[in-house]
Amino acid sequence: MTTSKALFERAQMYIPGGVNSPVRAFKSVGGTPVFFREAKGSVLVDVEGNEYVDYIGSWGPMILGHCHPPVLEALKTAADASTSFGGPTALETDIAELICGMMPGVEKVRMVNSGTEACMSAIRVARAFTHREKFIKFEGCYHGHSDAFLIKAGSGAITLGVPNSPGVTSGTAKDTLLARYNDLADVEEVLNKNKGEVAAIIIEPVAGNMGCIPPKQGFLEGLRKLCDAHGALLIFDEVMTGFRLSEGGAHKRFNIQPDMVCMGKIIGGGLPVGAFGGREDIMNMVAPLGPVYQAGTLSGNPLAMSCGYTLLKELNEHPAIFEELEEKTAYLESGMRNVFDKYQLKVCLNRVGSMLSFHFDVDEVYNFDDACAADAEYFKKVFHGMLKRGVYLAPSAFETLFISRTHSKELLDKTILALDETLQEIEGA
Repeated sequence: MTTSKALFERAQMYIPGGVNSPVRAFKSVGGTPVFFREAKGSVLVDVEGNEYVDYIGSWGPMILGHCHPPVLEALKTAADASTSFGGPTALETDIAELICGMMPGVEKVRMVNSGTEACMSAIRVARAFTHREKFIKFEGCYHGHSDAFLIKAGSGAITLGVPNSPGVTSGTAKDTLLARYNDLADVEEVLNKNKGEVAAIIIEPVAGNMGCIPPKQGFLEGLRKLCDAHGALLIFDEVMTGFRLSEGGAHKRFNIQPDMVCMGKIIGGGLPVGAFGGREDIMNMVAPLGPVYQAGTLSGNPLAMSCGYTLLKELNEHPAIFEELEEKTAYLESGMRNVFDKYQLKVCLNRVGSMLSFHFDVDEVYNFDDACAADAEYFKKVFHGMLKRGVYLAPSAFETLFISRTHSKELLDKTILALDETLQEIEGA
């Protein structure tokens, strides 16, 4: 029988670290990464036939579960026509129109191939539009692996201990200004020190790459006012939150109007995809209409567009899905909180919609420093205890759990029981 261990040993011979994205390597939690064979709903099956309740959901896109029948049918139909044309299709306009109708902050949108590409392109457009070079990002927020963003980045960069990646030049880094998440005074200070030089502020409206961290009351509103006062654009990185926290994303949920929005994950239904959009006057800067060059051979790929359009259309037509997701995630949060209380553990549980995370040995987590102060060693024990009991969490203390519509009460209860048994084992109770 093929095992994850054997597959990982072979993979390391040909792939750096044996994986094609660093967090998958289990370096922060130890042990051998699990190699998967199939998935359906919210259940993963590894190559050895073991089943796991899935809280990654392919890092967000599987909001209606793996192998959602309408999405699979759309994929098969699209593939029968062609996997790629290298020319325009009507479907690209269909999904663009749908996105513009769903997201208040988007009047025009350009499809790309990843969230990284979306954020990189948005910054380029913002610089051209404002005729400025610097931008502000927040410590611990991750906007992809483009050079300019790998300055105190979140997620895998923290996990591997290299938030400032080698290979990023000092010339690139000097235009990236850092601020503390949830700290308006710090943002204002950075803007005042760089008057007339900041093109944009880019932010995850709900941070998801240092755990799930919600914005404090008034924080996003304050950023909007600061951008207006200083002539900078406000960019929401909604690669993770877009079409997950509401049918119009986080900016609709919080009623904040950004100038530009970056998207990914859900808009491809599980296939590689990204997009950036925003105000018409800003997006008209993009070639071939304007001078800002951006291109991609597989941008608007018919397979991704077909799956994404099918998924978005269902979310748009059935907004009650988001109420259902909220209820499921609140149920899981309550159950986990009861278990943590049972063992008298100090844990910060953060939740927004169907995003959830927990940090050990801290009272609250509002920013990068708070997240780094949490007990990552205890998380490792919990991770492996849950894995042993058939619950697959993200293999990093700096990630978010994603709940899908296919997480049944039975699966949620199994998760809560697994946590209880794990803590009993760790605490020796």
